[in-house]
Amino acid sequence: MADHPHFDIIIVGAGLSGIGTACRIAQEYPDRSMAIIERREKMGGTWDLFRYPGIRSDSDMASYGYNFKPWYSDQVLAKGTDIREYVLETAREFNLACKVHYGLNTLNANWNDEGQRWTVTTLHEPSGETRLFTCDFIVNCAGYYNYDHGYRPHFNGEEDFKGEIIHTQFWPRDLDYTGKKVVVIGSGATAITVVPAMADKAASVTMLQRSPSYVMAVPDTDKISMALNKVLPKKLVFSLARKRNVLLQRGLYIACERWPQTMRKLMLRHIRRQVGPDFDMRHFSPKYNPWEQRLCAAPDGDFFKALRTGKATIATDHIDHFSENGIVLKSGQTLEADIIVTATGLDVQLMGGLQLQLNGETVDMPNKMTYKGILLQDVPNYAWIFGYTNAPWTLKCDIGGQYICRLFEEMKKRGVKAIRPVDHSGNLTDTGMLDGFAPGYIMRAKDRMPRQGRSGPWKVTMHYGKDKKMLTKDPVDDGFVRFEEPAAQPAKAAAPLKASA
Repeated sequence: MADHPHFDIIIVGAGLSGIGTACRIAQEYPDRSMAIIERREKMGGTWDLFRYPGIRSDSDMASYGYNFKPWYSDQVLAKGTDIREYVLETAREFNLACKVHYGLNTLNANWNDEGQRWTVTTLHEPSGETRLFTCDFIVNCAGYYNYDHGYRPHFNGEEDFKGEIIHTQFWPRDLDYTGKKVVVIGSGATAITVVPAMADKAASVTMLQRSPSYVMAVPDTDKISMALNKVLPKKLVFSLARKRNVLLQRGLYIACERWPQTMRKLMLRHIRRQVGPDFDMRHFSPKYNPWEQRLCAAPDGDFFKALRTGKATIATDHIDHFSENGIVLKSGQTLEADIIVTATGLDVQLMGGLQLQLNGETVDMPNKMTYKGILLQDVPNYAWIFGYTNAPWTLKCDIGGQYICRLFEEMKKRGVKAIRPVDHSGNLTDTGMLDGFAPGYIMRAKDRMPRQGRSGPWKVTMHYGKDKKMLTKDPVDDGFVRFEEPAAQPAKAAAPLKASA
């Protein structure tokens, strides 16, 4: 059989998580060969794909950026273009740009016990050519949603609509909405971003929601850090801002968990101050408790300003059908539109759609537990970076990368090529790894999610402080990781497998 390119480590995905994890590994193990496999033709992941008006982070950049590469900016929530440039700049700085293989859709990875290596099957989409790689270790940083399409329900009568229907995941670069009547369907972070961004140019913008979300006005500039920068070194100010913001976010989450009704009252009072005394608060009275879904952030209250000035409006209702010139609601009201924007969410796709196999047998993902939120039960030499739902995503990427490096060091000490998390105590439960977090895109994917266990490293905490200790301080050898001796026979390359449809 022909030899295929072999790497010590393959990282799937060249977005924020993939580049951040690659930096950690490259710093600690510069002599190990690495390939970063990216399906798109550009680096940046989410921040290259999404181009809708106003796209920005919904987490502060002091904690959303990399700990090892401070984000020096007075702006709290960064624009998508700036984040994309930050990822590119980091890759260049750490000499990773040359390690990215573009245009490759990672279809299948098969682990061979005898050879103790993975065979990775990819499709070079521009040419239609299948390309194979082998590696010792895979780190999957492909995110959690489908890049091919977002969640887009069919609306009754939408074929009759004479205007344009656009999903925010695939925003046309040449779209001119100047003077147009726009309806944005959705009430999540994307809608909260798009509405004020379109309001200045559009004739009207209406956000149509079935149910409200919690929206908080947050400062768009970090005035504390701006003041400290005058007297302290920039790096120290960044470190202080990062710690401060992580603690504030954690404190807010804990308060919402412990005192949901009190926090609900406080948040609704905050919204009332933003929209004014005469605004109909049924548009901002969610049926769920705070942090059962992510809170939406409005920098400097831009969303509320658009409502107060009349540049934007909200309709809380259900869609009956689309008509030629807009949307007819169940209440009988018609929302006229030239453009309908469906900010209806993501279609969850774990690990970029990669199919895992062990010696040719497909891994049953929904019946495997996640170990320390990084590895998967019974799956050797495979890490998966899945960030936080209640804190900046990248915090997990940073400590996850550190854990992987600690794991490599322990393997090196023991002289082994393979590790495998194993459950000795029947920890498996019916609880999914994200049960308790209830946005629509997660609820639609519950049956695809790995499980979590009753206790120990099999339990998903979504707690940065606990995870940081577990991943960066606690012993790597905790009795749940099996260190596997190499096979006695010479290693054989794994046979390439066709990915199932």
